[in-house]
Amino acid sequence: MTESGYFSFRPSKTLQFLIAGLLLLSITACSAKPSEESGSAAVTASSVQTEKEPITIEYWQYEFPAKVELINTLIQEFETEHPNIKVKQTNFPYDQYNQKVATLVPAGKGPDVINLYYGWLPKYVQSGYLQPLPESSFPGIAEAFFPFVDTAKLNGSYYALPTGVRTLGLFYNKDLFTKAGLDPEKPPTTWEELVSDAKALTETDKNGQLVTEGFAWEPGSQLHHWFRDGLLYQAGGKDTSEDRRKILWNDTPAGLEAFKYLVDFATVHKVGINGFYTDDANAFKTGHAAINVDGSYRLGSIKKDAPDLNFAVAPLPGYKGKSTQASFWANAIPANVTGEKLEAATAFLQFLISKGVQEQWVEKVGELPAQKEVALQDKYVNDPLLGPFISQLNDANAHFFIDETQERTLFVNAVDEVLLNHVPEEQAFNDLVAKTQKLYDDYWAKQDKKK
Repeated sequence: MTESGYFSFRPSKTLQFLIAGLLLLSITACSAKPSEESGSAAVTASSVQTEKEPITIEYWQYEFPAKVELINTLIQEFETEHPNIKVKQTNFPYDQYNQKVATLVPAGKGPDVINLYYGWLPKYVQSGYLQPLPESSFPGIAEAFFPFVDTAKLNGSYYALPTGVRTLGLFYNKDLFTKAGLDPEKPPTTWEELVSDAKALTETDKNGQLVTEGFAWEPGSQLHHWFRDGLLYQAGGKDTSEDRRKILWNDTPAGLEAFKYLVDFATVHKVGINGFYTDDANAFKTGHAAINVDGSYRLGSIKKDAPDLNFAVAPLPGYKGKSTQASFWANAIPANVTGEKLEAATAFLQFLISKGVQEQWVEKVGELPAQKEVALQDKYVNDPLLGPFISQLNDANAHFFIDETQERTLFVNAVDEVLLNHVPEEQAFNDLVAKTQKLYDDYWAKQDKKK
């Protein structure tokens, strides 16, 4: 040992070479370390690799300009609140929408959140396109929303929720009322007054051709809704049985009376005709239709397309009772959305039904807030254009569609049978009931097989 108490150790030449090699590697590694300038880049690159990439989800809706523009604005707002989520909006023409969904969703190429007409939901659910909304993320739906939103509840679960809802009201041109000698502050309030006012407002040329429709008559637009959820109930009838399996239109005389009242505007009173100035909405906006039964969503397009139109809105005329139609476009999540995308889709859907978004929807689109607490604020109830729609919400009904497209087609065909082929109204009506009932029977038969 040495004086210090340590063993004296002299390595062999081989070991000396090994030590020298290790020392050289150490020096090389040290010299390879980045400088301070390159060091920050190295740290940044490392952090980028470990940072979580934003989740991108896709949102689909049909091409309705006011809605498309607003959703673009809302996406920016949402992404600011949720920097870890990006939303891409894709739009399709209305008449291609169902086809795109049927083709792309089953192939896994569809959206993560999809905007659908409520009348399509039974068909979409039956086809396996959608998943139930997570109950924990959407509590208290029945208490918060208006009752007709229950049409989005299938097999005990909600599959979609709306931002805005629609009711039908009576749009009327105040200038044309004045021109016809009618009081522009007194719109028709009964079935009888609607017919008499429409006759007074109708203008024809020397050949008997319509110049101004007293009543815009477009069965394929909103009138088929008016029949089911408005006229039918007002006449004392009912739409379907409680279990939604049976059509009750012909259980009482009310159904035929309502159908006849609607068809007579064209066949007997001759105050309107299908396709006049393209359609009812365009005829009204251009001043060629004095009265139109239309949805609250039309307010947005009138404001944009016909800002100088002097018009007003009133509740639908009543008969034995009051009733209007309620409908909505609702947001749903396709069945194949899972994991982080499902979490992001749920967050976006929660955002779309928030109070602030509902209020923007009223302003930019014209649809009514879907939740009672938002809709019943004084600023909406007392609004001269929104108020008439809001006042009807408690009397609103939403028909349970098996297949909205098919049911609308059946109704339009029945009306055409009377108008074009001179089939008696009662026969056309009974055929309509039978064909609609078959749709229901086929749907429920398939549902029952799944149990």
